[in-house]
Amino acid sequence: MRPFVFFDVRTSDVDGTKRFFGDLLGWESSGALLTDGGAPWGGLTELAPDDDRAPQWLPYAPVSDVDAAAAKAVALGGKVVRERTDLPVGSLVVVTDPGGAALVLFQAA
Repeated sequence: MRPFVFFDVRTSDVDGTKRFFGDLLGWESSGALLTDGGAPWGGLTELAPDDDRAPQWLPYAPVSDVDAAAAKAVALGGKVVRERTDLPVGSLVVVTDPGGAALVLFQAA
């Protein structure tokens, strides 16, 4: 199993972020997605001007049961910072570890 299946870049400047990583690493993008040969591997989420969160990379870790994984994260001292969200491609819960680092638990549809 791959440790991460997707990444989201939360930034206050989506276009600048695309340019930066495109120029630095040759990364491709299409709309709000980072792509490799046209296949998406990451997303770009624009933080609203009044959003006080710092720009960050947010990795998606695959799990077989997102609810059980979220409960285990809490039992281990983490916190759920975004409750379960169901999307056409799967379900996700955003958690932080005891130190505050965020991770998306992702269960594919």
